[in-house]
Formats: sequence, structure tokens, C-alpha cells
Amino acid sequence: MTPQNVKRKLTAILSADVKGYSRLMGEDEEWTLRTLNSYKDLMQSFLQQHRGRVVGTAGDSVLAEFASVVDAVECAVEIQQALRAKNALLPENRRMEFRIGINLGDVIEEGDTIYGDGVNIAARLEGMAEAGGICISGSAYEQIENKLPLRYDYLGEHEVKNIAKPVRVYRARIEPEAASPAAAEETEKKMTFPLPDKPSIAVLPFANMSDDPKQEYFCDGITDQIIASLSIIPRLFVIARNSTFVYKGKAVKVQQVAEDLGVRYVLEGSIQKSGEKVRILVQLIDAMKGVHLWSERYDRDLKDLFVLQDEITRHVMTALQVKLTEGEMAIGVAGSTSNLSALECLWRSEERFFQNSKEDNASARQWAEKAVELDPQFAGAWALLGWTHFGDVFNGWATAPLESLKRAEECGQKALAINDSTSLAQGLMGGIRWTQGRYDEAISHGEKAVALNPNGSTMMFTLANILHGAGRFEESIALLKTAMRLCPYYPAIYLRFLAVSYILTGRYQEAIEAGEAILERSRKGEYNPFFARISLAEAYAGLGQIDKAKAHAEEVLKMKPNFSMERETFLTMYKDPAHKERHFDLLRKAGLN
Repeated sequence: MTPQNVKRKLTAILSADVKGYSRLMGEDEEWTLRTLNSYKDLMQSFLQQHRGRVVGTAGDSVLAEFASVVDAVECAVEIQQALRAKNALLPENRRMEFRIGINLGDVIEEGDTIYGDGVNIAARLEGMAEAGGICISGSAYEQIENKLPLRYDYLGEHEVKNIAKPVRVYRARIEPEAASPAAAEETEKKMTFPLPDKPSIAVLPFANMSDDPKQEYFCDGITDQIIASLSIIPRLFVIARNSTFVYKGKAVKVQQVAEDLGVRYVLEGSIQKSGEKVRILVQLIDAMKGVHLWSERYDRDLKDLFVLQDEITRHVMTALQVKLTEGEMAIGVAGSTSNLSALECLWRSEERFFQNSKEDNASARQWAEKAVELDPQFAGAWALLGWTHFGDVFNGWATAPLESLKRAEECGQKALAINDSTSLAQGLMGGIRWTQGRYDEAISHGEKAVALNPNGSTMMFTLANILHGAGRFEESIALLKTAMRLCPYYPAIYLRFLAVSYILTGRYQEAIEAGEAILERSRKGEYNPFFARISLAEAYAGLGQIDKAKAHAEEVLKMKPNFSMERETFLTMYKDPAHKERHFDLLRKAGLN
């Protein structure tokens, strides 16, 4: 290569190797090679996530480059934390600990490889690092000094073989500031909600690492399966998917997620689907301490997805030191299928169903119908199909409500006949019986749904509505608040039923607060302001503030000039007619009829 053809560039170089590799090979060659390959695969997954490029993997070494020093150091920290968690499960003499050196320097690029002093310095820094540690050069340190929540120890200037000038060396402490007891306590103080009295976890949407953006439904489906598997365990507190999916596609730190949702642990991962193969990387983090508790990479055939969710759940439970009972050992979600195509149709149905619009609901129904065609014994698909029909009735989208309700009931009965432990089906039947005024049956189904899925905020919301209709308002309020805690980014409809329950218990000021919150959501386009206005009209009438009540009533009439109390089903669906009359009396005071 002539000097004029030499291609040079400034880049961040990460160099890693195994401390004591020769000893490990001497003691057990086969095990060492197998473990090395597994650890390198895990490292490569992190490198890919942080936009690193592997340029060498000879022997026990890994050489990679990054456009950003911040990316390189963040990647190195996550690698060491993940490997520390894996090594903790091994006997001390079998642990495979990598040393990592990072440098920002000039290199020569030739094909897929890089050479030069920049690489040599990174390799020398790696040799100075402790087992499981990271050393960085002064040039790299200058780029990250105040950009990462890490501490650094200055190790002085060191003579480096074949390098003319001494190199300033810094040791990066692996644990971020949050690892200290004081910082962990401060993180807890920042939490929006107090920590539950049992292990609490949020499962973030798994990132789609496939080339095809259309695989998002697949990644979301696997995330949903894992959430569902964890949710049925009573000794866990699991945040609902509605709240964790607000972070989808966003670069957010796990500490922020913990503060927003009021949890200690965060599970995150990535999925790469290619043909009939799938690669899944999962990592569990103690967000208060900033410590990786467990991580794993799964390379599987697609047919293995049916057991993979159980395996991930078991690993999470082990890491959280929550022992499964014998009944929970068969952790699979009731109502599942062994037909992958049917499962994928269900995931596509869920993707549309949670968009909560008339058009998306119709699309969700089509995918659910395909799922039951592919597997007529798929209880979960029958239940979701029923929910799409019930959703049309509940949201006022049905052109023939009685026919839609009939179809919903047929689907619910079909699901329960296949598997009566399907929480989604029990909840569906509870909602249907509620609309039919069969309150005792509705409560029975609703309670079964919550018992089967004790972390299911949607099932709690359904039971809360049923209890409200039955006149058990305080119980309804308590359930709604629990559902809102499990789903901090709860749908605005939760507030609607909370406001109505407050009104019927005479807690008018709290009803006003809920009504104002609904109004704020409506300004963002999240909900119909009609329900805010009518609740506020009732609550102010209850307080005797008639002018304010009439002001909100006027807004009701602007939206519905032909408003009639008798035609608003949510005002009339009560077991005890006296509760309906309570609404009517307050609305009359506000000037409505």
C-alpha cells in the first residue's frame, strides 16, 4: 500500500481479552471454548446495539471500533455487567473474566481491519485493566468525562511499548453512581409511586433488530407473552403493557423508567428474526442500583417460541429470588396455542386492538378470525375475537349492538369451553353479563379473571365496572386505583369510572379532580370531553355550586343538543334503580333532563 493510498481515520477502539485464558484452556479445553463462544456472542449483541463494528476476534480477543467514545464506554460497561451476572452463576475457578481497553486514536483502515498506534494503545490499556474491568486512555476520557454517570480513577501516565509518548490511563468504575446506597435511596425518593412490598418489574418493548420493520408485531407479541407469563404470578408486581409500551422506540435509561413507573427491576431485550430462526437477547436490570442481574442470548428455531417464554420467566424469577410453586412450574399462559401461524395472527390482532379505534378494532377482528381458523382450539384467540365484538358495543361503534353482543358471548363461551382458565375469556364474560344486568354472574366471572391474572389492570378495570353497576362503589374505587398503579399510563376511561364512583359516594371534590383530569386528556385528543363535562356538572351540583354545574351542562348540550339522561346507558346500568335516580337528580340540578 503506497502512502497516498493509505486510508486513515479517527475512531474509538475497544480491545478485550480473557484474563487467565491459558489456565482455563489447560483445565478444560472443551468447556472453555464453548463458554468463550457464548460470551463472545453476547458481547457482539451489545456491540451491535451500541453501533459498534467488530474488526477482529482472534483467539480469546475481541477488537471493535465505534464512531463515538460514549457508545464504546457504555457498551463496555454493559458487557462487563452482563458477564459479571453470568460469571456469578459459575464456580470461582471457572469464571471467564474479560479485560477491556478503550482508546480514541488515529488508525489505518484496510478492508474490514484497522491497524496503527490507536489500536496498539487500546491493546496495552486492556492489559492494564483488572479482570472484569475497563481502562481508558486520556484522549478517550476527555470525550466522556461529564457525559456518563460513572466514576473514574486516574492511574497516572504509563510508558507503552512501541509508543513514543506516555499514555494517561483512567480506570472506569463499572457501577454507576446509582449503585451507592445513598444514590439508590435518592432514586427511590424520585419515584412517582412508592415501591410495592414485593418484587416489582417493568418489561420494556423488545427492540426489533431485524432488517424488516414489518416484524414489529412479532417483537411486540413476544414482549406481551413475557408480560403475560410474569403477570399471573401473585408474588410479583408487573406493570401493564399499556404503560411500558409508551417507551417503544424511545432511547430511555432504565433508571428513568423505574422512577416513572415505580418499579425496581426492568427487563429489556432485542429480537432478530431471520427465516425460521430467531435470536433474542434479554437482560434484567436492578434499576435502582444500575446493576445487571442476569442476561442471556437465545438462538432458537421459531417452533421453540412456545417454551422460550417459560424459560425466560423462570430465569427472571430465579434472578429475583422468587421461588415458583409446583403449580406455577407450568407457567405458560392459559389459552395459548402450538400453532405458530395462529399465534402470529393473534399478535397482529393485539397490535391493532390496542390502538382503540373503530377501524383498528375491525382489523383486529379479522386477524383474530384468521387465528381461530388456523387453530380452532386456540382459547386466547376466541377470547380476543369476542373482545373485538364487545368493544364495538362498549365504544358505541356497533351498527347492531345486540347482534355484536351475541357474537361476543358466543366467542367467550367457546373460549371457556376450551379452557376455563383463560383470564381474557372470564373477563369478557363478566363484561357481557354486566351489560345484560346479570350482576352476580358478572361478578363471578370478573373475580375469576382477576384471580387468574392478579397483575392484569384491564381485568381489574372490568371487575371495577361490574362492582360499580352492582352498587359496590368503594370496592370499585379501590380496584380502579390498583389498576391505575399497575398501569401508570392508564387509559382515560379509568378516570371516567373513577369520577362516577366518587359522585355516587358523595366524594364530589375528588370527582371534580378526576373530571378535570379527563378534560385535560380530552384536550390532547385522548378521550371524549363529553364524559368530563357531565361528571363535572354532577359533581358541582352535588357541592351546591350550581353556576359551575350549569356551565358544564351547557357544554354537554353543545356536544349533544338532544341530550337525554335515559339514553345514556352509563347513567342507567345499575342493579339498584336508586343509583340511576341519584344521577338524574344531580343532572336536573345542573339544568339537564
